[in-house]
Amino acid sequence: MTHTVTQAATQTLIPPLPGHRRVVLKLSGEVFGGGAVGVDPNVVRHMARQIATVVPRGVQVAVVVGGGNFFRGAELQRMGMDRARADYMGMLGTVMNCLALQDFLEKEGIDTRVQSAITMAQVAEPYIPRRAIRHLEKGRVVIFGAGAGMPYFSTDTVAAQRALEIHAHTVLMSKNGVDGVYTADPRTDPTARKLDTITFDDALRRGLRVVDAAAFSLCMDNKLPMLVFGAEGEDTIIRALSGERIGTLITAEPVLDRDDQGR
Repeated sequence: MTHTVTQAATQTLIPPLPGHRRVVLKLSGEVFGGGAVGVDPNVVRHMARQIATVVPRGVQVAVVVGGGNFFRGAELQRMGMDRARADYMGMLGTVMNCLALQDFLEKEGIDTRVQSAITMAQVAEPYIPRRAIRHLEKGRVVIFGAGAGMPYFSTDTVAAQRALEIHAHTVLMSKNGVDGVYTADPRTDPTARKLDTITFDDALRRGLRVVDAAAFSLCMDNKLPMLVFGAEGEDTIIRALSGERIGTLITAEPVLDRDDQGR
């Protein structure tokens, strides 16, 4: 199912450029497992079909994938493992997710390249920003794996960093279990209210940590818009990639509320 995208919403979220838009989509690793350890092929197939729906429309899509369905460095550290080694295990988990997504995208007829921050020539290209840009210009989806290639960096932060390096117009954060940014944790506070828009500075000041503070700071300092939206739903990825204002839009400067657009 597709949704009509209003011109005002599209222009607010993704500034129009001659002939193309470029976005980085961050996918949560937990989603790949469908709530379990490993990869759920049905879930990955559904995500691939959503991405494949939008790419032929001229949207240039790069993807950063988490690895929480396999390993989480911070959790392994709490169980006694060295944090750096645990993070490297998590990076390898992200590459497994990348290969699964690549397989299902190519089954949908979408040319795809996986680029890894850790050298593994048999399964992925090395991460080279200019090569990634060239792939995107040719209509290929580029999937970034192995995080930043260094411990202590979350994949949220990597998504912001990659978006800046490949000159993306927006970073789209798909979150598992939450459909945007709230004034408080909606799971524990019944008065929590979902925000349509907020600035990075305000989100940091209020301690609204749906996304890592480092990712917020990178986007804020470089005026890169971020959309936080829920992973659940039949077409949320289609809607986000198409430029529709779902979830919460986070910007460096205040923007008009939806009700004020077009006035």
